Amino acid sequence: MEHLEKAKIIRLKTHNGKYLTASKDEKSVRQSSDGSTVNALWSVEFLDGQHYLRLKSCYGKYLTASNVPLIPKISGSRKIMQTLPKKLSSAIEWEAEQDGSLYQIRLKTRYGHFLRPFGGIPPWRNIVTHDVPHRKKSTLWEIEIMESQLVHQKIQPATSFAQFTKAFSCSFAEPI
Repeated sequence: MEHLEKAKIIRLKTHNGKYLTASKDEKSVRQSSDGSTVNALWSVEFLDGQHYLRLKSCYGKYLTASNVPLIPKISGSRKIMQTLPKKLSSAIEWEAEQDGSLYQIRLKTRYGHFLRPFGGIPPWRNIVTHDVPHRKKSTLWEIEIMESQLVHQKIQPATSFAQFTKAFSCSFAEPI
């Protein structure tokens, strides 16, 4: 995970080629095939002395594993949201487990649930959930490091987007 520890801003891409994006409603999180928007960028915060991290959207809110079921009254998959809690809790903390390639990870909650894209029929298509999946491949995310903390140098991603800094309409340095 050494490469992830150097990351300041990342994009996460599913095994199906879609990106984890913060929705404009500033509450929900979705998958999108367009990774060139600022909504696909996540600021990385590491917890001191631990191997957990927090991901913050361009809206200044944290990627949160909620207790809200995806389908009401049915246990299993739970919704992923963007929140700004008054008190930081384990719901916004993720453990990155490396799998296979240097840039492939699984993000796991403290309770053993994995962040995963949900590919069901509408209206559940492109939703992101957390649960214990039947197939491990469905929880695999590819990391694209967009900016590094150590060198504060912008890194050109494999799929270039024009003038990265001009596309950055949200500031990760200042609270929104």
